[in-house]
Amino acid sequence: MSQQLKIIISGGGTGGHIFPAIAIARAAEEMRPGTEILFVGAIGRMEMEKVPAAGYKIEGLEIQGFSRSNMMKNIFLPLKILKSISRAKEIISGFNPDAIVGVGGYASGPTLWAGIRKHIPTLIQEQNSYPGITNKILGKRVNKICVAYSGMEKYFPCGKIIMTGNPVRQDITGLEAKRNEALEYFKLKSDSQVLLVIGGSLGARTINHSIKNALPLFAEKNIQVIWQTGKSFYGEATELAKNHPNVRAYDFISKMDYAYAASNMVVSRAGAISLAELCIAGKPCILVPSPNVAEDHQTKNAVSLAEKNAAIVIKDDLAVQQLGEEVIKLTSDKDLQASLRKNIKAIAITDSAQRIAKEIIELSGK
Repeated sequence: MSQQLKIIISGGGTGGHIFPAIAIARAAEEMRPGTEILFVGAIGRMEMEKVPAAGYKIEGLEIQGFSRSNMMKNIFLPLKILKSISRAKEIISGFNPDAIVGVGGYASGPTLWAGIRKHIPTLIQEQNSYPGITNKILGKRVNKICVAYSGMEKYFPCGKIIMTGNPVRQDITGLEAKRNEALEYFKLKSDSQVLLVIGGSLGARTINHSIKNALPLFAEKNIQVIWQTGKSFYGEATELAKNHPNVRAYDFISKMDYAYAASNMVVSRAGAISLAELCIAGKPCILVPSPNVAEDHQTKNAVSLAEKNAAIVIKDDLAVQQLGEEVIKLTSDKDLQASLRKNIKAIAITDSAQRIAKEIIELSGK
C-alpha cells in the first residue's frame, strides 16, 4: 500500500469556509510532504476561483442551499442533491482518498455522505457554536468532529468531538511589531484611536448604515476609521469619506494583518472565522450578529463570547441607533478595553490548522 496521503476537502461558499480549508490543506502538506489534496466545491461559488488561485485542484458539484426567501427555488433541490451525491461518488472513485474532510458550505454534505457510503474515513470541521442541520445529521455517521466551542456534546456524539479551534490566516500574529508600519500603510495618526469595521468579505448592510449614521460622532471624538464596506456600499462610503478625513473606506481589505495591527477596537459580524481571527488578534470588539444566516448561528457565536466577557454584542435591529454610542463608550473606557482584550485573547487557539491536519492524518491510517 502506498504511503502517499490523499485527502479530499469539501465545502466553501464564503471566505469563512474557503480560507480555513486552505489552511488545513497547507498544514497537512507541511506535516506530510507529498500529500495530494483535491477540493470539491459548488459550481458558481467563490471556491471555484479562490482554491485554484491558492494552487489546488478543485472539482465542482451542481448544488445549492435551501432558499428561505424564495421557496420556488427549492423545487429542484432534491434532484440537485441526488445528482451531487452521484457526482461526488464518481470524484471519490477517481481520486481514491484516504480521508474526506467537510468544512461547511453547500458541497460539504453530498461529498461527506458519498464518502460515508463508500466507507472512507470522514471528518467534519464544525466552525460554529451551533451546527447546521446537515452537520447534525452527518455527525452521527462521520468518524471525527473538530470543533471550536465547548458544549458541542449537545449536538454531536461526545466520543467523536475534538477541540481544535478554527484555522485562520497565519499572518495575524505578532501584530504589535507591525503597528507603526500598519498606521503608515493606512495613512493614520498614532495619537488617535482607530476603529476597524469589517462586515465579512461581502460587506454587511446594517453595519455600513450604522457607521454612516455615526460618522459625525466619530469626527467629533477624533476617532479614525478603517472601513471595509463590501462592493455594494463602497461608492457611497467613498463619497462619505471625502467629508471625513479620518475615514479610510475599502470594498475589500487584502492586508488584514495591517488592519488588525493598526486598530484599537473592531466592529464585526460574528461569523466563526471572524471571531477566531479576533481572538488571535486580541482586539476589543463590538459584534453585530447577522440575523440572515442558518440557525441564527452568528448570534449564538457572539453570545458565547459575551458570556465570557470577551465581547460586546448589539442586536442587528438596534445597531443603527446604538452602535455609534457603544463605540464612543468603548473608546473612552481604557479599563473595559483592557478587560475585553485579555478575555478574548484567552480563548484563542493559535495552531488550529495543525491540530485538524494531525487528526486527518491519524484518521487516514497512514
